[in-house]
Amino acid sequence: MAGKRAKDEDELLSRADRYRAGKALREGCPRDSHAKWKAPARRRGAVELVLAAEKGRVAHLLPLRHGRMARSAFTFYRGAALTMAEDLASTPASGVRVQCCGDAHLCNFGGFATPERKIIFSVNDLDETLPAPWEWDVKRLATSFVVACREIGLKEVFARDVVATCVRTYRESMERFSRMSTLELSYQAINLKELMALIPDRALRKRALKRFEKVKAKTIAEDVFPKLAEHKGEMPVITDQLPTIFHPKGYAPGEVEKIIRDALEGYRATLWSSHRSILERYKLRDAAVKVVGIGSVGTYCWVLLLTAGKGDPLFLQVKEARASVLAPYAGSTVFKNQGERVVDGYRLMQPASDIFLGWTRALKRDLFLRQLRDAKITPRVESWGGLEIEIYAVWCAEALALAHAQSVSCAAQLSGYMGKNEAFDQAIAAFAVAYADQNESDHAAFVRAIRKGRVKAYFEQDR
Repeated sequence: MAGKRAKDEDELLSRADRYRAGKALREGCPRDSHAKWKAPARRRGAVELVLAAEKGRVAHLLPLRHGRMARSAFTFYRGAALTMAEDLASTPASGVRVQCCGDAHLCNFGGFATPERKIIFSVNDLDETLPAPWEWDVKRLATSFVVACREIGLKEVFARDVVATCVRTYRESMERFSRMSTLELSYQAINLKELMALIPDRALRKRALKRFEKVKAKTIAEDVFPKLAEHKGEMPVITDQLPTIFHPKGYAPGEVEKIIRDALEGYRATLWSSHRSILERYKLRDAAVKVVGIGSVGTYCWVLLLTAGKGDPLFLQVKEARASVLAPYAGSTVFKNQGERVVDGYRLMQPASDIFLGWTRALKRDLFLRQLRDAKITPRVESWGGLEIEIYAVWCAEALALAHAQSVSCAAQLSGYMGKNEAFDQAIAAFAVAYADQNESDHAAFVRAIRKGRVKAYFEQDR
């Protein structure tokens, strides 16, 4: 009864009470303590950590993962989520936990369509999601902007300013969200078109809105189908595109393994009944292995082609859900299936999620499914200049603050901890620069290991 009474009293706290409680956390974890990064004395080596993240993955795909990670310090950072998770566990934390993304680098944010066909901006890759210290997401996002700025040749002083802008936006957004009622906050979403309309540079704004309208106007049949599939007679099948899309050995296009069909049936049961009735109108036509991203290479991933009639395709992505990289440091999930963990994270952290999100188990692996490329708009970092990356830092920071605030009732507490001045912003900026240096050192060590033959790598052409 005492525990229930304490919980009830906590729920009755005013915003001011929660703000003061957050401010009091500075005594045990000063804001400037976040500025420091020094590798622990017994820190595992970069190569060891990369290889540790690959245990249980498909062995023949790992050289492809290594080649992608070795291309630059930025691509290495994208694939080294476990490395940073272990490092973050050694850094100060205020004690407040949220539903974390777990891999909150800037390429894991973007635009996508809601079931109501609005395109919103949010975190869009939650393979590593888990309740954990909120600072971990903020630090990984902030560092990704320093690494990206260096990648495209921007000055160090500019990179630090971008990070300060990013963290300031997170702090100010959290303060704004903390003043909303529970329902008002739960209804919040970031409209991508509205963001683009606020871009100060006219030419950049025009290009962004043009891309937005182009993506929004395309259908799966017009956009995704011609890129991924073809007709063999009357039967639509997925097109092999080695080394990233291919049918498993022994199966011709159009032949689907029984285990995939069984997995699809198990997945159907996890959908809400209204969404399951939509899926039941489609028939499975083909399945192929699909190698995705950088961090996920080597995990089981499939693309399924279903149709509800001629010219009416649906593509589903099946991804392996392994234990989160945060689990050894933040605690294991409460879910028995890692796929359910991921789906729960999507529903907690996104204002609206794909109607086809679900999970299953097959091949002795936990899996989750979602629709593939539904009006998805992703960042093109390699073509950016300073203005683009600064604008994007603001977008990502607001989206992360919203995801954290919507996942648990902590906005006022976090706002109280961060405060109204730039102390927290500057501390995270200092950390981000220092950790970007660490990432460059780790990348260099990884490249040396490849050159010496300790790590096998396959480098794609014209990627």
